[in-house]
Amino acid sequence: MRPYDFSEAARGRLPDATRTIFLNGDSIEAKRSEILEYFCQTFDLSESLYECIADERGWFTKAIALRHPLIFYYGHTAAFFINKLLADGQINERVDARIEAQVAIGVDEMSWDDLDEANYDWPTVAALKAYRARVRETVIETISTMPLTLPISWNSPAWIILMGIEHERIHLETSSVLIRQLPIDWVQPQAHWPECKEARHDRSTAPVNRLVPIPGQAVQLGKRDHTYGWDNEYGQQRVSLEAFEAASMLVSNAEFFAFVADGGYGEPDWWTGEGWAWRNFAKAAQPTFWVGQPDDPDHLRLRLMTRETPMAWDWPVDVNAHEAAAFCRWKAARTGLSIQLPCEAEWAVLRAMVPGDQPDWHPAPGNINLEHGASACPVDRFQQAPGLYDIVGNAWQWTSTPTSGYDGFRVHPRYDDFSTPTFDGKHDLIKGGSWISTGNLALASARYAFRRHFFQHAGFRYVVSTYKGPPLENPYETDEQVCQYLDFHYGQTYFGVPNFSKALAEAAIELCPEGGRALDLGCAVGRASLELGRHFSSVDGVDFSARFIDAAGQLIAQGTYRYTVPVEGDLVDYCETSLAALGLEAEHMARVHFSQGDAQNLQPKYTDYDLVLAANLIDRLQEPTRFLDEIGNRIKPGGLLILTSPYTWLETFTPKANWLGGFRENGEAVTTYRALQLRLAEQFEEVASPRDVPFVIRETARKHQHTVAQMTVWRRRAT
Repeated sequence: MRPYDFSEAARGRLPDATRTIFLNGDSIEAKRSEILEYFCQTFDLSESLYECIADERGWFTKAIALRHPLIFYYGHTAAFFINKLLADGQINERVDARIEAQVAIGVDEMSWDDLDEANYDWPTVAALKAYRARVRETVIETISTMPLTLPISWNSPAWIILMGIEHERIHLETSSVLIRQLPIDWVQPQAHWPECKEARHDRSTAPVNRLVPIPGQAVQLGKRDHTYGWDNEYGQQRVSLEAFEAASMLVSNAEFFAFVADGGYGEPDWWTGEGWAWRNFAKAAQPTFWVGQPDDPDHLRLRLMTRETPMAWDWPVDVNAHEAAAFCRWKAARTGLSIQLPCEAEWAVLRAMVPGDQPDWHPAPGNINLEHGASACPVDRFQQAPGLYDIVGNAWQWTSTPTSGYDGFRVHPRYDDFSTPTFDGKHDLIKGGSWISTGNLALASARYAFRRHFFQHAGFRYVVSTYKGPPLENPYETDEQVCQYLDFHYGQTYFGVPNFSKALAEAAIELCPEGGRALDLGCAVGRASLELGRHFSSVDGVDFSARFIDAAGQLIAQGTYRYTVPVEGDLVDYCETSLAALGLEAEHMARVHFSQGDAQNLQPKYTDYDLVLAANLIDRLQEPTRFLDEIGNRIKPGGLLILTSPYTWLETFTPKANWLGGFRENGEAVTTYRALQLRLAEQFEEVASPRDVPFVIRETARKHQHTVAQMTVWRRRAT
């Protein structure tokens, strides 16, 4: 299909944004055409947005210190399609392996996220434009030929396509925020991204907020419609609410100014400890998008996506969660009311007052879905229920609810790190959508969460409420697979079998007494990496799972980590590991860096190592021969490669045609060890005879896996 023309045919109006699509239907080919149209429109919306960058520096300079430059996100959404389609087996080769390694990972400001730009050699804009065009063709071909049944389910090939589309729409919004944070001279207004022209520039004329009573009720949370959803939207949760009062409108720039003028940014009593630390780090004295001095309000201006305008006092204020919560504490003290941010369930009560949902809106009931302007608009423009405005649209609304899974939550196997890395008590839900929220983001069931210092075209509505959610500070890790690996790496030993990760690290240190740089590939939750940090000057721990990496990173950051292990049935034991108990000192931990990565497609920065440890990895790769052929390029001449594996070849992980061993060829048995000897002979010499290394993994208190891995050691040849 031809790309949409957002620069000519649509000049002077916003790009059309199809709302979303239903998973069910009567015609398979009609649904295929609908998906194809949805993809092309979404992909091209991004192209249109990036036309707002006017200066080359806008592509390659970070808009804020904690995120990548926009060139990363421009390529990231396209690479996401390729990486997911490859993992799902719908395509068999990459479009550009180098680009797909560079832009695959690094979106949220996780504690483990690598945002050192010295490690990146970004592609040119022209190279990424060409790459996106090739990805577009690949996805169109995939949509046109993939098997399709209705309704579309989690396991359908079409679900992966929809996952990529909705992921692109998330970044349409987050990239628009980063564009808004670039220097004004580096961006340019576009006629097809026109801002709202309605605004009160006289602060005294801004609308005055009031409280609307809301009766108490029981709320059932959880997605129940027939549209695409992220894994955290599924499941059920029932919340009983007492009666509360809700602000009629979102807090406007004028209403928030009272907090600023009263010295709110200089009074630590209004802020949490985390919030005050952010305020000091950012040196914030007013909202980020206000331009000018707060003591000269008549000359304050408002930064929009591509221009500045005289302060729109009746538009919603754009703030992060720390600022929103500080305002509520200040207002509670000034009024004597229990003013706070609404919880997720309280917002859901308000949302139930708005009839319908997309894609059945014609038109949408508020400033959402790119239907009214490329900016916010007055907070009293869209009344959506008696006395209530902007329940949906205009700006996202911060809640007091840290995100977590509902009862019955399940991780989607093709995006296992979408939700669970945010289940840490540090990411709060935003609800309702903004002017640029489209697709899944605009649905009532949408659940997006960001760190509390994050900016996302988000404001807030306050409530008078006594509701207190369940405490989530320092929670126990409960994800079953993460907990099993935490116990395997850091828990007690069983049946006299030594700790596997520690034993491998000790063997590596003995084999490589001079130390140097080490790479722990498939590091999981990081014990071997930490043990290597005692001896090696620099250790990179890399794993494909963000959940594993985040647990390892949090252990370093916090010094302790809590998790559960199963006893029997629903019974669990509560465990805690600590760096102190392991004898791991801070100076050693400073040498260890965890990051997410694909062992079969590593970024160029992972090179020049004295040691590479790949523990129990090769029989979990789709293309183990590709890994073996390329890993030598990451190791210095004379450096070591240590491989361990129980050689458990399963088609779940590795297509049978790609197995290294465990089969017969010409009637003869092919073992993995012999295949390794033949495959590695050109670049490596074997250092010692293979060695058996046993390990035990606990499943329950009375059930364990006892396995024996074979360890082989290889030295990179000098030539």
